[in-house]
Amino acid sequence: MAGSKQPETSFLGVGLALGVSIGVGLGLALGNLSVGIAVGLAVGLAIGAAIDADRKKKRQGRDGGDGASVIMADGGGRSRDADGSDGGSDGGGDGGGGGD
Repeated sequence: MAGSKQPETSFLGVGLALGVSIGVGLGLALGNLSVGIAVGLAVGLAIGAAIDADRKKKRQGRDGGDGASVIMADGGGRSRDADGSDGGSDGGGDGGGGGD
C-alpha cells in the first residue's frame, strides 16, 4: 500500500509501565512501596511524554513542517511568528504606530 500513513502511536503507556517497574524496585529497596510506585509513575510519565515529543518533532521534520507557523502574542495586540517577525509593521512590537 503505497502512500498509506501509519496511525500515531503514544508512548505514555510504555513509559508508565517502565516507571512502575522501576518504582516497585525502588520502593522495595527503600522499604516504602507506595512512594516508590508514585515516583515511578511520575518518572515514567515524563519518559513517555519525552519520547512522544521527540517522535512528533521528527515526524514534523520529515513531513516538511518547520514549526514556524506557531503564533505568539507579543503583548501589543498583534501576533508574530515564532521567528520574532511581526509581519512588517513599525518594528516596535508594542502595538503603537511607528510614524509621524
